[in-house]
Amino acid sequence: MRFSKLRLLRAIFTYFARCPALTRRRWGRILGWLAPRLLRSRAHIVRTNLALSFPDVPEQTREEQLRQHFYLLAQSVVDRGLMWFGEPAAILEAVEINGLEHIDRLLEQGQRIMMLAPHFIALDAAGTRISMHLKRVASFYTHQSDPDFDTIIHDGRSRFNEVHLVSRSEGIRGLIRYLRSGMPIYYLPDMDFGREGAVFVPFFGVKAATLTATAQIARSSKAAVVPVISRLDAQTGRYHVDILPPLENFPGEMSMLHATAHLSRLIETWVKRDPPQYYWVHRRFKTRPPGEDKFY
Repeated sequence: MRFSKLRLLRAIFTYFARCPALTRRRWGRILGWLAPRLLRSRAHIVRTNLALSFPDVPEQTREEQLRQHFYLLAQSVVDRGLMWFGEPAAILEAVEINGLEHIDRLLEQGQRIMMLAPHFIALDAAGTRISMHLKRVASFYTHQSDPDFDTIIHDGRSRFNEVHLVSRSEGIRGLIRYLRSGMPIYYLPDMDFGREGAVFVPFFGVKAATLTATAQIARSSKAAVVPVISRLDAQTGRYHVDILPPLENFPGEMSMLHATAHLSRLIETWVKRDPPQYYWVHRRFKTRPPGEDKFY
């Protein structure tokens, strides 16, 4: 029989879906210990991000945050088996969610909804749980270079109900069409995609290239912006998702620059509550203003 990487990936994630929660957590600890040792370039990115964002925190504390971050990251990858192949009842048990009434109320009012989901470790678990509740939802999707990984991730994220994944290569218009049709969108606002469509605003005191699309979409579509804050409890292995009330009068009369800076400050506030939960393996400060040295 010819080797099939896709079949192997399905087998691995199905195993994680069916094994006991305690076993998944053991795998998370093993892979979390290995990750910074094997993925040294990613560990360097995490150290750099933490040093830039928390310069007054002792290095020893930041190293502990790095270790905790890689454990949470590894656990979230293992748990994707549960989210993508597990029984719905097991997902409901593993992911506690609060605030769905905010979305339900807005839907009853006929309001367009833009769920604002910063890059926390529990992002995938939150998306899965929300897609179980909503009849229809749309989100951006970045195609993976490996077709087998792409198939697994795409199918896993569109598992429940009617989920539309819009390729980032298609641009923002496809997502806006769904939003204007009345479909809630799940939007990730805080990655560095270069200078195009971005402004430099402070993130933990460091200038970061940040897309203005969040404020632009909210204004042009008259959408309510609803923050989705998620975390993975390292002690219990359970996920906690908080859907907050919609941001008041956003972006209102603010310029795109000021509105984007306002969102950046909000994300900072949420990150500070538990820094290891943020997706520090991303090169958040990759794009620099003209004349500034690169960090990585």
